[in-house]
Amino acid sequence: MIELNHQTVKYSSDWTLDTIHKVEQQLEQLSWAQKSTITFEGSKIKKMDSAGAWLLFRTQQTLEKVGHAIILQGFSAEHSDLLQMMNKYAADYHQIVAPSSNILEHIGRETVKRFQKAIDFLAFVGESFIVLLRAIFSPRRIRWQALFSNFYSSGIAALPIVGLLAFLMGVVLAYQGGSQLSTYGANIFIVDLVGITLLRELSPLLTAIVVAGRSGSAYAAQIGTMKVTDEIDALRTLGIAPMDLLVLPKLLALIILMPLLCAFSDIMGILGGMLIANLAFDVSIIDFLDRFPQAVSLSNYLIGIGKAPVFAAVIALVGCYQGFQVQGGADSVGKQVTISVVQGIFLVIIVDAVFSVLFNWLGI
Repeated sequence: MIELNHQTVKYSSDWTLDTIHKVEQQLEQLSWAQKSTITFEGSKIKKMDSAGAWLLFRTQQTLEKVGHAIILQGFSAEHSDLLQMMNKYAADYHQIVAPSSNILEHIGRETVKRFQKAIDFLAFVGESFIVLLRAIFSPRRIRWQALFSNFYSSGIAALPIVGLLAFLMGVVLAYQGGSQLSTYGANIFIVDLVGITLLRELSPLLTAIVVAGRSGSAYAAQIGTMKVTDEIDALRTLGIAPMDLLVLPKLLALIILMPLLCAFSDIMGILGGMLIANLAFDVSIIDFLDRFPQAVSLSNYLIGIGKAPVFAAVIALVGCYQGFQVQGGADSVGKQVTISVVQGIFLVIIVDAVFSVLFNWLGI
């Protein structure tokens, strides 16, 4: 029961979660004088929990905003401590969520946040490679069933899309390059253009982008979903290291498979270029195959294949790391999956640019 007597509010009921709805309704029915001093008398309250304390705090804040002065008296020591705690945490909450009006402060906070994320990612990379080295020297640590499952999902199942895109890329290269070379009667040099460009740069890069969008996102979604459903915590409870079960098979499978996918991409791209060279620019298949070993050295092929495991490691690590960063529910899973794809493709292109500069310095 709530009574209002000369701007003094007296409570004679419990302020708990079970009764809070009725108490709130009674407060809404009270009439307050304009800009007056209101005293809340709590000596008759026997029980009060956090729900009741929050209602009192909210009522106090509402009345103070319209000009009333609030006095709390008669509350027991226990209830006073609860009200003080509510005031403290409410003040901290407003301080945390209050947006900063200083753009330099905002830039600084974002810089620190991203720097910390970069440090966390580097720590994850180091831990992953330690686990990988342990598995190489102790193959019993490898979860073979998970490894073979990733062989299929990340390798065999990716062959159609990788092959189709590589074939079309060979077609595009042959068309675009051949139309210019035919102007000078240098149709045979289509072999050089298609072979060197595909084997050295486009095939490994295209394969990495496809795998990042396909397998990298799947890794982030799988691990993120397991984190949302507390399966990762359950693995730790059972004494199973998530790095051994979830990260190692994916990382190892992709490092092994990426060179094979890249080689398959090379074959399909060369076939596409060979087809267009034959049909549109009068370069027969025999002439194409005869010119190919002369135009494309073994080093070009090895450079492309050598990039593939590095791209694979980047894609797998980014996908797994973003999966472990999931917090909350399904929205967070979708957000981290998107981030994993974007970061994976971005880092692959950065690594490819570094390789290009390095090989140029080395004269390869």
